[in-house]
Amino acid sequence: MEPTPEQSPHHAYPDHWEADVVLRDGGTARIRPITTDDAERLVSFYEQVSDESKYYRFFAPYPRLSDRDVHRFTHHDYVDRVGLAVTIGGEFIGTVRYDRIDDTGRPASAPADEAEVAFLVQDAHQGRGVASALLEHIAAVARERGIRRFAAEVLPANNKMIKVFRDGGYTQRRSFEDGSVHLTLDLEPTEKSLAVQRGREQRAEARSVQRLLAPGSVAVIGAGRTPGGVGRTVLRNLLAAGYTGRTYAVNRAFDEGLATLDGVPAHRSLGEVDEQVDLAVIAVPAHRVPEAVADCGEHGVQGLVVLSAGYAERGAEGRELQRELVRQARSYGMRIIGPNAFGIINTAGTVRLNASLAPESPARGRIGLFTQSGAIGIALLSGLHRRGAGLSSFISAGNRADVSGNDFLQYSFEDPDTDVALLYLESLGNPRKFTRLARRTAAVKPVVVVKGARHSGTNPPGHAVPVSRIPDTTVSALMRQAGVIRVDTVTEMVDAGLLLAGQPLPAGPRVAILGNSESLGLLTYDACLAEGLRPRPPIDLTTAASPQDFRDALAEALADGTCDAVIVTAIPWVGENGEAETGDGQVLAEALTKAVAGGSAKPVAVVHVEIGGLAEALAAASSTAAPRPRTVTPAAQPRAATTATTARATTAGTPAPQGAAPAAPAAPEAATTFEATTGPGATTGPEAATSHEAATSQEATPRPGRIPAYPAAERAVRALAEAVKYAQWRRQAAVPGKIPEFLDDTIDEAGAAALIEAQLATAPDPRGRPLSHDEARELLGHYGIDVRPTLPAPDPEAAVAAAARLGYPVALKTTAPHLRHRADLGGVRLDVADEEALRRAYGELTYLLGKPAELLPVVQAMAPRGVDTVVRASIDAAAGAILSFGLAGAPSELLGDTAHRLVPATDRDAAELIRSIRAAPVLFGWRGSAPVDTAALEELLLRLSRLVDDHPEVVSVALEPVVVAPQGLTVLGASVRLAPPPARSDVGPRRLPNY
Repeated sequence: MEPTPEQSPHHAYPDHWEADVVLRDGGTARIRPITTDDAERLVSFYEQVSDESKYYRFFAPYPRLSDRDVHRFTHHDYVDRVGLAVTIGGEFIGTVRYDRIDDTGRPASAPADEAEVAFLVQDAHQGRGVASALLEHIAAVARERGIRRFAAEVLPANNKMIKVFRDGGYTQRRSFEDGSVHLTLDLEPTEKSLAVQRGREQRAEARSVQRLLAPGSVAVIGAGRTPGGVGRTVLRNLLAAGYTGRTYAVNRAFDEGLATLDGVPAHRSLGEVDEQVDLAVIAVPAHRVPEAVADCGEHGVQGLVVLSAGYAERGAEGRELQRELVRQARSYGMRIIGPNAFGIINTAGTVRLNASLAPESPARGRIGLFTQSGAIGIALLSGLHRRGAGLSSFISAGNRADVSGNDFLQYSFEDPDTDVALLYLESLGNPRKFTRLARRTAAVKPVVVVKGARHSGTNPPGHAVPVSRIPDTTVSALMRQAGVIRVDTVTEMVDAGLLLAGQPLPAGPRVAILGNSESLGLLTYDACLAEGLRPRPPIDLTTAASPQDFRDALAEALADGTCDAVIVTAIPWVGENGEAETGDGQVLAEALTKAVAGGSAKPVAVVHVEIGGLAEALAAASSTAAPRPRTVTPAAQPRAATTATTARATTAGTPAPQGAAPAAPAAPEAATTFEATTGPGATTGPEAATSHEAATSQEATPRPGRIPAYPAAERAVRALAEAVKYAQWRRQAAVPGKIPEFLDDTIDEAGAAALIEAQLATAPDPRGRPLSHDEARELLGHYGIDVRPTLPAPDPEAAVAAAARLGYPVALKTTAPHLRHRADLGGVRLDVADEEALRRAYGELTYLLGKPAELLPVVQAMAPRGVDTVVRASIDAAAGAILSFGLAGAPSELLGDTAHRLVPATDRDAAELIRSIRAAPVLFGWRGSAPVDTAALEELLLRLSRLVDDHPEVVSVALEPVVVAPQGLTVLGASVRLAPPPARSDVGPRRLPNY
């Protein structure tokens, strides 16, 4: 039985508990607190629950709710008694409530930290993950209100509810008492509960995109009666692509007698359609969109593609219209692509969907493409078509008010028809989540990103998302850390995509170059060096080389264990009559394809100049890559099976073994013939929570294996260089870094927390406060970071006394903000050996730079000589905590030679951080200097990372300079700023963003 609520004070309605969520089947629902206005909704909801579910809830027949029940279940104080409801179309489909109890199970208030919890889900919506979503949200609410445990009584026959508790990932205890199962859940998030939450999020969001891309029926709302116009164009493109589902034309302006339009049923509204409509493409003026959305919602449409413009790209008024559009669609359980979208494409043989403004559907291929710009989408589709590349899917999201690049990554991760994900992004709504999803996806397939609007500092029109203040170079570094291939232009994205989709990953940077032009070979050689590759001297086949010569040379290079990739350069060859032959690229393409089919698995790229038909012939070549097992997941609809004859041993996008000969076995990263996969690729750890639900079929899908062709050497080399770096990241990511355990023994987390709490309690500014030098030293000391003390020197006598206390030699330096860390301005005197030298240095400083009160001079003991470096950590509201490293001094600042990693950093991240700056050789014995103690530097980075990860109130730390000597290091200066932690959108229960 539920306890009778106490009359505790009522708190304000907690609107921050409201959330839109994606359910297991891809539909959306809204979770919100139950209010006193919900009495009728509650009664209606309860009437639709089966007698069995009511029995499971109340342990007895309970056909209807009494007035007292309704009052109790709708009146909450939002602290000790809380009720949440899941709604679709404004009606309840599930509820949960908790009541705080004491040790005896009676109603209580704080500080009691246990609550009784109970769920009820409408039978028609059971199995959609409603209870699981409610558990996440009610647990977060309870933690916010100081509740640490849930208690629940469940009948043994109520297996579904027991499974919800069991699968939540929380620490739990179970006992059998008085004929019921007594469950106690500890609400502190665990690694397992977080993995379960993210696994559910991934499956649900992937399924929501899959429902949009593979609908069983499509209605085009706004298809005009006369040819032309957006709606009629989409309808024509749907039919031209051979869409396999049912199609309907809808327009309220149709004559009542009009039965068909372009051969499909025509209706004045969706209400006239007797069958289920899965997807609606809306192409009506913005002021008519709400009516169309309501019509779709009432008819049970699952998703919308809104082509209509006139939203956030028009300013504040349009932005509010866009928010209302999203709210309206989600209230009916629908997701939106758009508004102002270009459309979507799915080339799968079982779907053949072209619900876009693209006049020609691309060929079927292995590349998934997401773009936030219709114009860029057109350019990319055209460029891929010209290069003979096919797509698996295409989404042009327009203002991307709902479905975003994060959703596309969720879908691409599981989609067995996608080997490479290409994304053109102009804004990142949730950079932390993007980085997490990109890292997981990149572990199994390449992710190539072009970031538009990099330097504007604002979001493009229509993109109502938080603006990150971190520099673009930092964004690029963080993407690289996540395994994302970041390129600058859409041309480079297509170049990289073609190579990655058609060729195996290289095992290393060694490149063989062969061709019939010495000059073109040398250009390619130089380009390889510029991109950090290790080219072998070019092999010149001379201009008299025949296609057979190319085949033989390529086969020899592929068999050579001293190279990891091959670039073929070709110019028109000279025929028997002495004239250049420019038009027969088919012959050369066949020769190269045969050589690749019989060689070992290494990437091959072709650079050609004016050889007609070569690129087309290479693109049209049949598959030469081995098939792999198809992985069918809940987010991936089965596709039509295809077959191909194959002779290659390594699948595209999979690293080949270093220096492999034709018969050599593949390395762990290079699956021979078939890949053993979970989803589209193997992954382990908490992020792989979906593995047990993926069933591998024996249906094989051929990998493309087509040789990409490029019109310029630098383009081919740049694409190959990106593949080399990505392959290296894949190999390293297979064995993730660790956070050393020794840190735990030397860190006082509780002491640091107490200090931070005390300092923020005294801060008059809600934005926080900087710590003094001594306060910063004390805080950093709790994490084993020793900052060398300084003593103030307001006059020469104080300076002499400080030096006597510290011991000579000392450093005298100013700490005025305009002179801090500016040794070039003369504000620092080093190796001051005695009192006389100190007085002289003090006089020089004050004579040249100003009065002591302006300079704020200090005295500090000298540190061992070494390399001056800078270590920083800061929190960006959008991107999260970032760890940075560089050498101290103006040159590094001017050149932007700073490396960045996301927090928490692992031992591998720390090692890579100090090695990724351009000036890194200075740390490792450059020009005969002594190498410094990089191990001590890595430990410092890990300690600082741990500090800002444990305490998000530490919003900024700068250690400058950090002098790294051959043995040990010294932190000479530190500045710390504390502030209330910014809200994080990547933690807590699942929820869709609201922009």
